[in-house]
Amino acid sequence: MGYKLTHFKLTSTLFTRFFIDRTNAEPYVKAMNNSIDSLHDLQIMARYNLWANARLYDCVAGLDDDAYRQDKGAFFGSVHATLNHILVGDRVWTSRIVGEYSGIKSLDQILHEDLSTLRCERIAMDENIQLMVDRLAVGLDGGFDKEVRYRTVSGGEKHASPARHIFLTLFNHQTHHRGQVHCLLTQAGIQNPPALDIIFMLREMMDTAESA
Repeated sequence: MGYKLTHFKLTSTLFTRFFIDRTNAEPYVKAMNNSIDSLHDLQIMARYNLWANARLYDCVAGLDDDAYRQDKGAFFGSVHATLNHILVGDRVWTSRIVGEYSGIKSLDQILHEDLSTLRCERIAMDENIQLMVDRLAVGLDGGFDKEVRYRTVSGGEKHASPARHIFLTLFNHQTHHRGQVHCLLTQAGIQNPPALDIIFMLREMMDTAESA
């Protein structure tokens, strides 16, 4: 059984959002749990990814619009552009894994001008990344060793990589740019930007398991 993708046209843009249809996902998700000992490292990273992005967006929501959009010299300039770029990267990589065209024309593409819409898609993307990883972890859809063939966004060079390497790249890319946003938050005067170390999430998972 492969992924079924549903396309949602956004009224304010020409871009397409990709979501995995969860119709037949529940039996596989039920077979999973969040016990650290039972999860593959990539499954832990998928959960960390969702956790870290939620914390970061909570903090970003406290910025005024000028601070959110101001170019402070990061690679993509502003918090706004950097958060959009992270989502661009995720859309590119996840679309490659399921064999769909991402609709991405450039790596600095702005997918959403307003933070609220961007955050909604961020949450949806993170939930779907976790579902994709969970399915691959139990050997569905080709498993982690599935070969993914793709072309680069800039230049169109052909490449092939196993799905596990794609997800390692995706999670590393997010961590890299979340660090840039974290620095921009400090520059904007945020006194206590969120701690994003993965060990804090792992401790939360262990505490939850012990109290269950």
